[in-house]
Amino acid sequence: MLTEMFAYLGMLLILSAFFLETQNKIHSKATTYLLLMAIGSGILAIRAFLIQEWAFFILEVAWFAAAILGFYTRISSSENES
Repeated sequence: MLTEMFAYLGMLLILSAFFLETQNKIHSKATTYLLLMAIGSGILAIRAFLIQEWAFFILEVAWFAAAILGFYTRISSSENES
């Protein structure tokens, strides 16, 4: 039951990021978007691992990595501008 609640939290975070981006409230490269995606997909990746859903696990790890890479790129570019 607890892992299912975490799954819903992860799903809510990802869907919130997607909804806000499609409504032009945030940009897909915004820190808020990337954090919502990273945390949400990270939670879902852990759950997928625990329940041995390997295809879902790989998908969520890819989403997590993409969000972290985007966040890192954003931080690196802002540091180079300073």
